[in-house]
Amino acid sequence: MEPFISIYSGHLFAGVDEVGRGPLAGDVVAAAVILDPDKPIEGLDDSKKLTEKKRETLFPLIQERALSWCVSRASVQEIDDINILHASLLAMKRAVEGLEQQPEHVLVDGNKIPKWTYPAEAVVKGDSRVQAIAAASILAKVVRDREMVAFDQQYPEYGFAGHKGYPTKVHMAALEKYGVTPIHRISFGPVKKQIEQMALR
Repeated sequence: MEPFISIYSGHLFAGVDEVGRGPLAGDVVAAAVILDPDKPIEGLDDSKKLTEKKRETLFPLIQERALSWCVSRASVQEIDDINILHASLLAMKRAVEGLEQQPEHVLVDGNKIPKWTYPAEAVVKGDSRVQAIAAASILAKVVRDREMVAFDQQYPEYGFAGHKGYPTKVHMAALEKYGVTPIHRISFGPVKKQIEQMALR
């Protein structure tokens, strides 16, 4: 993990991150974590850099050792209503507000900060630089991935367990063959295009 020095170091701070901005289906999920400096967790890193097995191992450790954590979301309907950027910020806002222990400051992954009253700092590539953000990214990704695996049982033709809703060749072929499900984001270009094509048939 890259060294990172925050102007808020020393304060009780939360790290917050979201997962699922790019997929064509499913909610966008966010998590907020306040780590306990007395209970370090080895191996925290950007969830995308970790194997699924490693994420699943770290998931309960984060929940057990963190001072406070919360996982929240914005729904597919909200994504379609307010766009994915605003839905991602909304999910992060809900995650921080859901913490049992409220932070003095918040470090947000990326370059945008939700509209809230918390003193906050945006950290580009924060999930690789701040352990609390890395922990949040792991919680959010594990929760979202598990949900997509569950959707695979409900919609077995689409392969959600494999691609997690991202626009892979398998997913695009399934969309073309079987159409759009209730968990697809109809405001996203490839899904919108498929709806238009189905209407012409």
